[in-house]
Amino acid sequence: MHTQLQRPRPGLGLATPPAMAELFVDECERTRPHVAIPRPQIHLVARLGPSIRDGLDVHALGVRQEAHRKVVPGGQRIVFARLHLHTYEAVLGVPASAIGGRIVALEDLWGDAATRRLRDRLAGARDTAAAAAALELAIAERIASAGEPGAHARLAFTAAERLASASVRTVARGLGVSERHLRRVFRAAVGVSPKAFAKLTRFHRALAAARGEGINNWATIAAAAGYYHQAHLIAEFHAIAGTTPRALLAELQATS
Repeated sequence: MHTQLQRPRPGLGLATPPAMAELFVDECERTRPHVAIPRPQIHLVARLGPSIRDGLDVHALGVRQEAHRKVVPGGQRIVFARLHLHTYEAVLGVPASAIGGRIVALEDLWGDAATRRLRDRLAGARDTAAAAAALELAIAERIASAGEPGAHARLAFTAAERLASASVRTVARGLGVSERHLRRVFRAAVGVSPKAFAKLTRFHRALAAARGEGINNWATIAAAAGYYHQAHLIAEFHAIAGTTPRALLAELQATS
């Protein structure tokens, strides 16, 4: 089960903005199935344990649009950072579109020297909380040494906020750009199209409502999350998770 680390945490050695990333840890005591639910964010993931080659690896995960089911070996410890949109290019060193839907070894993005420094810090961490702090520090260092996001990236970030409650056409009109231009700069900065981003955002609103509030009326959830109707919600759950909303909830409960 993923555990989110609460901020602020002392001892990082570097002042970091609170919106830089969300940090999570997962200590797998036994081998178990896992459902990786796609999110509209990029992640950095460090895995430690005897089942990992050399005992440690670090990857960047581009935005996926479909759930992925796998078996996590017992004894594996996972630390991951869910990056915030405005940090993508600073942290990755490439546009988000370069890793869209892909799993990329960190050395292919950061180079051998920078990746080795992080690996050494992770290998020396006394526990997963310390490993998370090491990952966060490396992210903060990348952001501190990068410049401010460009105009196109800022346009994409503003669009992402508005897509929570408006169509791509409406957002483009409100920003004074064409839909084609918005799609192009959005995909480069965020890693997926505006439509795919809005779809994943809706999906997570609905899933959070169903899991957190125990609402059984899917029509109510659909309306609150921004779907046209219940059938629209069910169709998008099938497209993203490969199953019905109720079946997904049961699966997540069984694998948590």
